Amino acid sequence: MRLLPIPRSLIIGVLALCLVLLAAVPFFPTVIYPVFVMRIMCMALFACAFNILLGQTGILSFGHAAFFGGAAYITGYGLLHLGWAPEFSILLGVAFATVLGALFGALATRRSGIYLAMITLALAQLVYFVFLRLPFTHAEDGMQGIPRGTLFGLIDLRSDTNLYFVVMAIVGLGLALVYRIVNSPFGEVLRAIRDHEPRTLSLGYPVARYKILAFALSAGLSGLAGSLKVIIYQVASLRDVHWSMSGDVILMTLLGGMNSVFGPVIGAAIVSAVYYYFSALGGWVTVMVGTVFIVCVLVFRRGVAGQFADLFATSRRATAVSSSDMSKDNSHAAH
Repeated sequence: MRLLPIPRSLIIGVLALCLVLLAAVPFFPTVIYPVFVMRIMCMALFACAFNILLGQTGILSFGHAAFFGGAAYITGYGLLHLGWAPEFSILLGVAFATVLGALFGALATRRSGIYLAMITLALAQLVYFVFLRLPFTHAEDGMQGIPRGTLFGLIDLRSDTNLYFVVMAIVGLGLALVYRIVNSPFGEVLRAIRDHEPRTLSLGYPVARYKILAFALSAGLSGLAGSLKVIIYQVASLRDVHWSMSGDVILMTLLGGMNSVFGPVIGAAIVSAVYYYFSALGGWVTVMVGTVFIVCVLVFRRGVAGQFADLFATSRRATAVSSSDMSKDNSHAAH
C-alpha cells in the first residue's frame, strides 16, 4: 500500500523554523558557537553535493575529498598569494573542482561498481600527493593566515557575524541548486541510470555524458563547500584532501539518508557534532563516530530522514484509514 507523502505545508514550516533558528545563532554565541554552525552548513552542502552521485545516480565515489580540499587550497591560494577578492577566489576554487570532477568522471565512469570507486580513490590519492608536494601548500603545516577579505568590496568578512550570514546565504543557494538538479528532468535521467542503466541507454540517453555531468556538478558544489570552509577557518590543510574526508562524507550521507534530497544535512550535523563535542578524546573520536554510525544503521535502516519520513507517512495512512472506517460506520448507522 502506498504511503501518503509529507504535506508541503509541514515541510515549509520546518524549513522556516530552521531558517529562524539559524539566523538567531550569531546573537547567542554563549549557547552555540557560530563557527561550529558554519562548519555544519559547509559539511551539509558537501554531503548533499555528494549525494547527487550516490543517492541519485547510484555511483559511489571515494574521491570527493579531492574536490573539497582541492578547492580549499586553490581558494586559499587566490586569497593569500594572488591577493584576489573572496568572490573571485571562491569562483576559482569552484571552477578547479568542477574541471577536476569532469576529469574524474571521464576516467572513472569507464568502469562501474567497486572498480569505479577504487579508481576515484586512486585519483584522489594522486591529487593528495600533488598538494603535499606543491610549495605553496606548505605540506603538513598547511596554508595558514589566509585572509578573509571583503566580499564585493562591501562586506567585511573579518567579522564573524558578517561571514556567518554570507555563508548561510551561499549554502542556502547551493542547497536550492541541489534541489533543482534532483527535481529536474536531468535528475529523472540520473535516477533512471541508477535504477536500470541498460534500459536508460536503450532509450537513447547518452549515459556516459550524464554521468560525467553529474560528477562535474557534484564536484563543483563540493568545491564550493571547501572554498567556504577555508575562508571560515583561514587554514587549508592536508586533512581536507585526505581520503578520510571522503569517508566522512559517505558516513554523513548514509546516516542522514541517501534517498532524500536534504537527508545528508542531518548526517552532516550528527558527524560534525560528534567530532566537535568529543574532540578532547583525540584519536578515540573516530571510535565514537563509528559507534554512532553502527547504532544509526541498526535503528535507522533508511537513514534518519528516511526513517522519520516513513514513520510519519505510516501514521498518516493509519489515521486516514481510521477516519475512513469511522465515516463508513456512521453511514451504515444512518441507514
